[in-house]
Amino acid sequence: MRASARERAGTALRARRNWEQLAKFCAVGAVGYLINLGVYTALLHGGLHYLVAATGSFFVAVSSNYLLNRWWTFRSSGTMGTEFLKFLVVSICGLALNELVFWVFRAQLNLNVFVSQLLAIACVLPFNFIVNKLWSFRGL
Repeated sequence: MRASARERAGTALRARRNWEQLAKFCAVGAVGYLINLGVYTALLHGGLHYLVAATGSFFVAVSSNYLLNRWWTFRSSGTMGTEFLKFLVVSICGLALNELVFWVFRAQLNLNVFVSQLLAIACVLPFNFIVNKLWSFRGL
């Protein structure tokens, strides 16, 4: 007999491998954050408009995050082009969701800007991890 969604979720939450992947995913995200800041700073100093610099640094960080997650976190051997497009879609959706959650904490609840961003990241992280694990790197 097939296990219910609740039973499968419970099994997934108890699996050590999933927690290890989540830790690796967070570490890759931290590296991506540093890459994003470094590239953004370099592009600003290179004379680019801040919006162009932000867009460029976002794509560099997404690319490095994809490669690190493919190689280290999920050890994927799928088609790189397809995986990267899926990863990019998830990253853009995650960015949009992060902005929405940030707006709620900052503009609606009047929380500190840094606290709002920290909470937004914490709220969106599960979405990014689960969708990348089950879709971007699985080939569903």
